[in-house]
Amino acid sequence: MTARIYKPAKTAMQSGRGRTERWLLEFEPETPKRIEPLMGYTSSADMRQQVRLSFDTREEAIAYAVREGLAYQVMEPKERTPKKLSYSDNFKYAKAETWTH
Repeated sequence: MTARIYKPAKTAMQSGRGRTERWLLEFEPETPKRIEPLMGYTSSADMRQQVRLSFDTREEAIAYAVREGLAYQVMEPKERTPKKLSYSDNFKYAKAETWTH
């Protein structure tokens, strides 16, 4: 069973970066999910798929995986590249596209 260690990105519904500072350890699914034939519910017999452990640092998460004998894969976070935008650029004469309402 492989564990993923990663730092989550902010969701599209967030304006801030809350809950993105901690590292998470999640397990890869061992068995595929199946559809229950009578009601159509999606289910799985894999209980580890429900476990999400959070750590303050990447090193703590790696130490936990090593201590428990888990195979792990670390996914490095992509750093944000801030875009410098100016409100006055919206009204610039030499703007590439035309300004419309």
